[in-house]
Amino acid sequence: SNQLGSIYGHTSVMTGSLLDDHHWHSIIIERHGRNINLTLDRHMQHFRTNGEFDYLDLDYEITFGGMPFSGKPSSNSRKNFKGCMESINYNGNNITDLARRKKLEPSSVGNLSFSCVEPHTVPVFFNATSYLEVPGRPSQDLFSVSFLFRTWNPSGLLIFSNFADDLGNVEIDINEGKVSVHINVTQVKKNRIDISS
Repeated sequence: SNQLGSIYGHTSVMTGSLLDDHHWHSIIIERHGRNINLTLDRHMQHFRTNGEFDYLDLDYEITFGGMPFSGKPSSNSRKNFKGCMESINYNGNNITDLARRKKLEPSSVGNLSFSCVEPHTVPVFFNATSYLEVPGRPSQDLFSVSFLFRTWNPSGLLIFSNFADDLGNVEIDINEGKVSVHINVTQVKKNRIDISS
């Protein structure tokens, strides 16, 4: 901004999508005056900051992974980061290594651990002809299933199961970008239930 007038200096830039995939992502921010290069996973975006000042007066603090309770965020998000960061470099200083060796001056470090547990989730990729079949449970009146999915296709079958003794079936699918549940019961009058979201 400008100390002498009402120049609007707030600048926000967004990049990337589907980054919560348990994979490492690289981000580099380089600032030269008002010119900024933002690189996410080797995809660079160039922009110019609003306002008139060519320098930043960083005389307070810089925090990585969140901010202390005394901070006043400019965005609506107040949640601190949950996850792992490595190789944090600020103006040539390896911040993660300095924090691990307790050489940050001054420093106010919260509950950090210098290890990163790898996720236990194992994804499965399905092509147009593949499926995964597991045995069902006979004589059970409870059906419970949960999963995460990601796709670029607007339609496809997610789950299908026949009931025992030809009593019907249940299927969960994506139809034109919406999740639908279909329950077919053969021995009652209202024999089909459809739910979509």
